[in-house]
Amino acid sequence: MMKAIILLSRRDDMTHAEFLTWWFDEHAPLAAQLPGVRRIVFNAVDVDDSADDYDGVSELWFDSRADFDAAYASDLGRRVAADSMAHVRGRVRLFVDEHPVVSPAN
Repeated sequence: MMKAIILLSRRDDMTHAEFLTWWFDEHAPLAAQLPGVRRIVFNAVDVDDSADDYDGVSELWFDSRADFDAAYASDLGRRVAADSMAHVRGRVRLFVDEHPVVSPAN
């Protein structure tokens, strides 16, 4: 399983609250329909406690990087990407292999 982590910075003309409303109410339902996506988690950054310039962090799980690429090459994937890029001033994408660590105390 492959996970994409995407750090998002809102457009300069949007407030953090406006960004989150668009992201959760409009973008999430589109992204949830991506072909091959196994799981999606949208993480809202606490802007009062953040020294960084990000508003949200997306996590998307696919069986492989090829499945991720195929999803975003689809008509829906291109719409999802265009919707995202219309609402952000920047993004950082990371492709990771997840290695969960469980505390022995739990």
